[in-house]
Amino acid sequence: MIISLITILFFINIQIATSYSQETVTFEKSLNDFLQNDARLSNVLASVSVRSATTGELIYNYNGDTLLRPASNLKLLTAASALSALGKEYTFSTEIYTDGKLKGKNLKGNLYIKGKGDPALLRSDIDQIVHILKKQGIEKIHGDLIADDSWYDDVRYSIDLPWSDETMGYGAQISALTFAAKKHHDPGTVIVKVQPGKSVGKKALVTVEPHTEKIKIINETITVTEKGQNTLTINREHGTNTIVINGEILLNDEMIENSISVWEPTDFTLYLFKLSLKDHGIKLTEKMKRGATPTEATMLTKHSSKPLSQLIVPLMKLSNNAYAEMFTKEMGKKIHWEGNWEKGLEVIGAELEKLGLDPNQLFLRDGSGISHVNLISTNQISKLLYEIQRQEWFPLFFDSLPVAGSEDELEGGTLRYRLKGTSTYRNVHAKTGTLTTVSSISGYTKTKAGEILTFSIILNNLIDDYSGKSIEDQIVTILTK
Repeated sequence: MIISLITILFFINIQIATSYSQETVTFEKSLNDFLQNDARLSNVLASVSVRSATTGELIYNYNGDTLLRPASNLKLLTAASALSALGKEYTFSTEIYTDGKLKGKNLKGNLYIKGKGDPALLRSDIDQIVHILKKQGIEKIHGDLIADDSWYDDVRYSIDLPWSDETMGYGAQISALTFAAKKHHDPGTVIVKVQPGKSVGKKALVTVEPHTEKIKIINETITVTEKGQNTLTINREHGTNTIVINGEILLNDEMIENSISVWEPTDFTLYLFKLSLKDHGIKLTEKMKRGATPTEATMLTKHSSKPLSQLIVPLMKLSNNAYAEMFTKEMGKKIHWEGNWEKGLEVIGAELEKLGLDPNQLFLRDGSGISHVNLISTNQISKLLYEIQRQEWFPLFFDSLPVAGSEDELEGGTLRYRLKGTSTYRNVHAKTGTLTTVSSISGYTKTKAGEILTFSIILNNLIDDYSGKSIEDQIVTILTK
């Protein structure tokens, strides 16, 4: 197994620290003073749990058994469960079948695109698949182009996804056949780029990636002087792929980039395949539609994703919701042959119990943490972070966590602009979480004395969401000093 240098350096003295020095435990008084007296925590439900990463001993507990909404800290549970249930080398495939025969350059039959949950299928991957079909001699398809997303069920949204999140990239629909606009990006979304018009009074310039006629843009923007105010909004109309952009954009503004979910990613992915066939000179004589691949169909080619060990990086570093939900359905499919949330969450619960958590102290509704109904305690999270250190896949899990202060997006992730102080810079490896009224952070850090801690912080009932990050950073800083 390849273990990264950052993991080795962080844990190099974990076998040495067998007891906690007086210097380490002095943070108890500082934490109590802060949690009990900071005015921002008035009426906020705060929970903090800190353990020895060496022994698992609970060394600080503030409301640690209280069940709270974890936001994206739930992805810690999903990632650990996926690595345990699926394995680090697990891949997700996109398979091409036909029910016909190739006669000369003519494929006499339908072409089926069977999606098996690849969250990172790029347009370049689609082009590579079609290129292989071209090399096999296919120049004309005498049949339909059929999308098969039956590997998962047809429920597109987790049960508690707010309707207001539906058009956002983090609220993308879940399908076994989907696409990614670019590497590490939210599957099932397009990237909308907006920049000021060439002069005051002109409409903003709008581009969409990937560019297709399936996306309709309604541009109701205007460019205003530098003394104006940016009031730009980007939304997709429900049940359509019409994206409406309105408001004012300043003449000196930099380009604004938003991720917007598409309506029915299966259909959009099917269309991308059709475009690629056309680009490669392969003619389709019939129509596009959805359907199941016949059991007797012949496989023509197969594309496999990167292994799970690499896919958990955007899941954890960038907190990619769709990855989490697709992994959840995949666990259900592999273990119970049902690719749905119910069976996937059942697997997560079972895996977490194997890893030492109490299933009676969990309430799970999705794999990403976007639900306001999910419940877990910080003591359970800090325990999970301790227990998984004995797993052979732990170095991969640890390396997937955001690193405090590292401005490299694929290292620092959601912590790249946080915790840049002397004691915390690159010394905190943790998953963050944010929902309206909720903020969380859980992971690993090292004290001044060199002792490694697992910690979990969850804040609920925050009226000022943004204050939560500052509160968390102060708590983590106290741990490291």
